[in-house]
Amino acid sequence: MSAEAKLTKHPIQPYFDMEAYMLLSQESRLGGAVVERLAALWEQWLPLLQVYEVRGEKISWLALWLPESVENQVDGCWSASPAEGWLVNTLAQFMCMSAVQELLPEVGEFRCAPSPRPTRALREALGRLRLSYKENAATLSRRYAVVTHYPYRGGCEICQLQSHCPKEQGKDENLPVLLLPGYEKNPAPADR
Repeated sequence: MSAEAKLTKHPIQPYFDMEAYMLLSQESRLGGAVVERLAALWEQWLPLLQVYEVRGEKISWLALWLPESVENQVDGCWSASPAEGWLVNTLAQFMCMSAVQELLPEVGEFRCAPSPRPTRALREALGRLRLSYKENAATLSRRYAVVTHYPYRGGCEICQLQSHCPKEQGKDENLPVLLLPGYEKNPAPADR
C-alpha cells in the first residue's frame, strides 16, 4: 500500500491583468462600470481560491479550484444577461489560469496545463480536499478547477484530455505546443 499524499496549501494571490483578461474574453472594449464589477468580483473570489500541491511518492500535482458558490453566482449572471454571464464566466476561468501560471510559468508560455491521469493516489488526495473527479471521467467535479503536474512535465503527449482538446485536434493551429522527444506522431527514423 502506498503512503498518503502530502497536501501543501499555496497562499497565492494572482494579479488581475486586465489586458490578458480582455484577450481571453475576446473583448476589445469594456466600460468603466463593467471593469469595476469585474474587479470587485475578483476581490470577492480571491479568498475563495484554493491552491494545493499534492505530493505523492514519485510525482506531484498542482490542484486549484473555485467553490460551488462561484459557479452558482456565474449561473445567476448567465440567467440575468448572457453578455454578463460570458464576462463573469471568463473571469472565473481567468482567475484559475492566472493562479496556475503564477506557479507554473510554462503554462502561460505553452497555453496549456495538461491534465494528468487520475490515479488512485491523486483521487484519494483530492477527496481529502473535497475536490473529486466526475464519475468514470478524467474531468473534475468543479467547473472552475485545474489539476496538472507540478512541476511542469510536458504538453499534449501527457494530457488525458487529448481527444477533446482543440489544440490536439488541430482546430487551433495558433496555439503553441511543447512536444517532448519520443512523443511525436510521426517520429523521424532513427539513424542506422
